[in-house]
Amino acid sequence: MQIDPDNVEFAGFWSRVFASILDSILQIIVFTPLLIMFFGMDVLMNPALDTGVSGFFIGNVLPALVVILFWKYKSATPGKIMMGIAIVDASTGGNPSTVRLVLRFLGYIVSMLPFFLGFFWIAFDKRKQGWHDKIANTLVVRIPAKS
Repeated sequence: MQIDPDNVEFAGFWSRVFASILDSILQIIVFTPLLIMFFGMDVLMNPALDTGVSGFFIGNVLPALVVILFWKYKSATPGKIMMGIAIVDASTGGNPSTVRLVLRFLGYIVSMLPFFLGFFWIAFDKRKQGWHDKIANTLVVRIPAKS
């Protein structure tokens, strides 16, 4: 996807919130059965259950990898696709590099740390960028309707 970064409609706070909710629901639907398959129902009932490296991989690394791969190959997660929005490089309007996408994902930690302020920043920023977008130099934009 290639857009003009100076002539776009930025995706606002609420459309991004709804996309995130949709993604969370989809991740629960996909990854909870995997965790149950490997660790049984105890994984849901006992938050202190030590699932070791494999549990960390299934519960954390695999979902992160899936998100980054969706960003790389679809410019959006399923929730963003359903909301009609996509991630682009803020400088070129093209697809961000894999390094930028990994930085963006790691930037979520920065956005979360001070009471999620980096996400709320989207509502006030002129280009609707969260701190993770600023770190990775990305924009989230509305996908133009096809004529």
